[in-house]
Amino acid sequence: MTQITRLFDFPYYQQDKYTSIPDALVSKVDGVWVKTSTQEYIAKANSISRALLKMGVTKADKIAIISSTNRTEWNIIDIGALQTAAQTVPIYPTISEQDYEYILNHSEATYCFVSDKEVLDKVNMIKDKTPHLKEVFSFDVIPGCTNWTELLKLGADESNQNEVDARKATIKTDDLATIIYTSGTTGRPKGVMLSHKNIVSDVLNSAERIPFEAGNSVALSFLPVCHIFERMILYCYQYYGVSIYFGESIEKISDNLKEVKPTVITAVPRLLEKVYDKIYAKGTELTGIKRKLFFWAIDLGLRYEPYGANGAWYEFQLKIARKLIFSKWKEGLGGKLELMVSGSAALQTRLSRVFAAAEIPVMEGYGLSETSPVISVNDLRNKGFRVGTVGKLISEVEVKIAEDGEILCKGPNVMMGYFKDEKLTNEVIVDGYFHTGDIGEFDKDGFLKITDRKKEMFKTSGGKYIAPQIIENLMKQSRFIEQIMVIGEGQKMPAALIQPNFDFVKEWAAIHKFDIGTTYAEIASDDKVIKRIQEEIDQINTKFGHWEQVKRFELTPEIWSIEGGQLTPTLKLKRKIILKQYENLYQKIYN
Repeated sequence: MTQITRLFDFPYYQQDKYTSIPDALVSKVDGVWVKTSTQEYIAKANSISRALLKMGVTKADKIAIISSTNRTEWNIIDIGALQTAAQTVPIYPTISEQDYEYILNHSEATYCFVSDKEVLDKVNMIKDKTPHLKEVFSFDVIPGCTNWTELLKLGADESNQNEVDARKATIKTDDLATIIYTSGTTGRPKGVMLSHKNIVSDVLNSAERIPFEAGNSVALSFLPVCHIFERMILYCYQYYGVSIYFGESIEKISDNLKEVKPTVITAVPRLLEKVYDKIYAKGTELTGIKRKLFFWAIDLGLRYEPYGANGAWYEFQLKIARKLIFSKWKEGLGGKLELMVSGSAALQTRLSRVFAAAEIPVMEGYGLSETSPVISVNDLRNKGFRVGTVGKLISEVEVKIAEDGEILCKGPNVMMGYFKDEKLTNEVIVDGYFHTGDIGEFDKDGFLKITDRKKEMFKTSGGKYIAPQIIENLMKQSRFIEQIMVIGEGQKMPAALIQPNFDFVKEWAAIHKFDIGTTYAEIASDDKVIKRIQEEIDQINTKFGHWEQVKRFELTPEIWSIEGGQLTPTLKLKRKIILKQYENLYQKIYN
């Protein structure tokens, strides 16, 4: 059996343990799901390795990959490049041309693979400013760009396979494997250097927590694979012999779920919020006994506690709710979904409860790009799941809580450092402990709970600490609020900038026959809308201490998005940018 010490060992391990899985990697091409077996995956990766060596790729060369969607080709290029001792540099497709230019130059990438014409056009705009970049290859067939299949043809001749094997033999587990440029909420992206050991250890230690039926599970992958969370999960799937289907796009996820019928998916909290809101909206359209049953089941789900903690009568009712109501939720997600793994940001506890009640539990985990990424994760087995926590630490990872509450992490998963930035590396890694910037605590049973981002906490002028994420998560439970950012550092009171859920507000206005205008600007300035959202704020404020309550707010007349610059590619708030963009609303609140 192949011993896994480097990332390219995963497909070989899969072939050794499960022979050759016929649908190891599956992408949709021209409306048809095209399957790549484990054997074909390895064969193509070796062809890429042979081609890259013929092209003169040397040890420590950097190869960039930019793809708008997850797809089979990404994984083949990843393994093919890593086998030559080159390092892969995955890049978010949605970032600006300026960030493309910065990352390609900072990493000194010699070759770049792009998925489609849109990405190629952005790269071509800055190609003249990237002196190290020799050539760009595309996955889609694009006139004027060399297609990646040309490398397969170049590598078809196996005469230099011995060179590939010799190069592989030189690669040690502690060698640099990849540079992940964090999207960052401020400033230039930072290049997180992760070794083979960093990621391999994280995969193997996380694998113990994921209850896959080895060789028989099916995954739908759609979170950006350029983020270490989804990439680590893909290696984990390969380890467990999971068939990986790549989603066409976020917009087509609903269709893909029904086609693929996965047993597992990964998600970020914002996506789960949208799924729940969609289900809830359908429930409001019901009438009579169906409507009563729907909201009875929701109420039951929101009170869910694992392991029968609510008693026999609750469990009896839950059994009925699962049969009558929750089974339809599961059906809408393909019918076979057994597990959702969530990371990237804090998950609202109501979602954790209601999805677990519906027998599609969300196992929330915690980590950062700098920790490869998993530090801790929930596990439904052995009483390892606790609502409102990010689970227990995975094996080999050590965490201590600093005096100010910051989570400090040590282990084989902690990055090698930031590329070309020793000063910053030494600031965040002290005595072997990585300073996460997150505030957290352990409960009496060893479950880790994240309370906020250290940098995002602020003091009011009265000296009171405000933890914005906790307030924001509760406020977003309102169907009227799509996004919210709590503000007020150095001010006498907390306030908020709110992007309304424009679609829902329009529905609400139509039901009540209100004229609120048609443009976002008209809706955001309508007195009836403002008054209704004030009612939502007032209700949620009762759950906080007086000093934490949102005293004033302003509605923004745009949708916050990645393209608009308000959100990172993992849908986190870019707080400084939002604050700058809405400086006029900030001044209106406080001055």
